[in-house]
Amino acid sequence: MIRVLVADDQQMVRQGFTVLLNTQPDIEVVGQAVDGLDAVAQVAELAPDVVLMDIRMPELGGIEATRRITTATPHIRVLVLTTFDLDEYVYEALRAGASGFLLKDASSDQLAEAVRVVASGDALLAPGITRRLIAEFSRMDARPRPPLRDRVGDLTERETEVLSLIAQGLSNAEIALRLVVAEQTVKTHVGRILVKLGLRDRTQAAVFAYESGLVRPSGY
Repeated sequence: MIRVLVADDQQMVRQGFTVLLNTQPDIEVVGQAVDGLDAVAQVAELAPDVVLMDIRMPELGGIEATRRITTATPHIRVLVLTTFDLDEYVYEALRAGASGFLLKDASSDQLAEAVRVVASGDALLAPGITRRLIAEFSRMDARPRPPLRDRVGDLTERETEVLSLIAQGLSNAEIALRLVVAEQTVKTHVGRILVKLGLRDRTQAAVFAYESGLVRPSGY
């Protein structure tokens, strides 16, 4: 059973997500938080597997709440939900440690599947999020940071290639086709990349690839 905490300052939204998710046989909503501070406190008390986190909330916003939760409890996954499809929120939520990003107009099936994906330890980006992530780095004209760039040197040539493809938004199956290898081989490479770089999931790997300068936004 996947234990979920719903954090949103709108009561109707919280209750709506709770009803939708509780209809799933493998998902249970164990709590509802009214703002970011409440979410941080309830995570410490309830230890959910996944937090559905709104971006804009009073007292403490979703991005800072995500940062506090993922710093204190890295094993707890945060799925960011928002009506605001804006680059700055995508980028900051991912940098804060979110494992997924989904718009609130997603269907109930998409919401449930998103919870399952992040709970399994994978990462989820809604369609188009990768393109906006690239656009954000282009807008910022991000410069490679030497310490991050040095860490890329810990990867093998094939692992570096896989990391760059992850940053382009390719799935394991798509990477396998591109490199003409088995999908299980790609999964092995991804696992090693995460361990070597000290990252939680594919989303963090994509952010790392851009911030280190391994992938240049202008190239896509």
